[in-house]
Amino acid sequence: MGADAERHGAPRIARGGGQLPYHPLVPALLEVRDLTVHYTSGNGAPAVAVDELSLDVEEGEVVGLLGESGCGKTTLLLAILGLLPESAHVVKGSIRFRGRELRTLSGAELRGLRGAEVSIIFQEPALALNPVRRVGPQVAEVVRAHRRWSRRRCREEALSMLAEVGFTAPERVHDSYPHELSGGERQRVVIAQALACRPALILADEPTASLDSTTQAELRALLGALQSRFGLALLLVSHDLGALAALAHRVLVMYAGRLVEAGGPTQVFGDPLHPYSRGLLRALPRAPDPAGSREQRIPPPIPGMSPDPAHLPPGCAFEPRCPDRLPPCVERPPQETRLADGRHVRCFKYGG
Repeated sequence: MGADAERHGAPRIARGGGQLPYHPLVPALLEVRDLTVHYTSGNGAPAVAVDELSLDVEEGEVVGLLGESGCGKTTLLLAILGLLPESAHVVKGSIRFRGRELRTLSGAELRGLRGAEVSIIFQEPALALNPVRRVGPQVAEVVRAHRRWSRRRCREEALSMLAEVGFTAPERVHDSYPHELSGGERQRVVIAQALACRPALILADEPTASLDSTTQAELRALLGALQSRFGLALLLVSHDLGALAALAHRVLVMYAGRLVEAGGPTQVFGDPLHPYSRGLLRALPRAPDPAGSREQRIPPPIPGMSPDPAHLPPGCAFEPRCPDRLPPCVERPPQETRLADGRHVRCFKYGG
């Protein structure tokens, strides 16, 4: 978001308040700059999935990414790892991990990076695991791909990781097939896979979305404990406000491929600035008030529809749905404004 000097100079917000130390001469663990990703639409026109997006993730930092389905969050994660489908391509931008430009790496170099230094946790564990193989060897093969270890040692490491993610009987789980485990257990196995080589950065794409509320809370606590134990950096895509509030140092709000607001979780959730952030937070499900009427218990949707990514408006992408639109909103997209409290917002109400 915005100019590099502003982006790098923005204070990092610590969980529970306060600021984390900022080291201007130390590059961030992950640096994404002006990234633009297009898909080829049915009529051949480019569909903009990620639009000139910039973000940093520091060593050991948890950054939450919030936005409606289809706003480009998953595409961003796939672009970072070089896993975009054939229908998508990076138009421009830079993706640097520990100062190394990932876009110029060969396929072999990217395979060496994935799992060893950067891992991903997908939303649906049933699709992430091979259904005809026992889960233990699937964890062990991640280790074997990056470590010159014996099969026995890789098996021992897989058992150790299964214990780390909360299994009290890791041997039983090791020898189980995915269908013999619950959804929450399968997701724990996927987390064990992601952590098997102790990567510095985890990309998590809605890791608890397909689970019941009790299991979500358990995995939320597990992710927090593992992040602290291993000093992981985490880029967490989630609609789970509880997870973001508990885990994130910073929360980024994304709309139509762009970041529209960034700040600490208490700032973004307690006092959202961008009209989209306010509407999104009102629209997300939350615990009902037993005394309220049925109408009061149903969260109000944001009016209108997300823009067609193949035909984005010339101005602010949120303008057709915005209750606070101003004359400049239809003419050009707003630029990022950095506020005195360290927050960033892309809206003409705050300068633009």
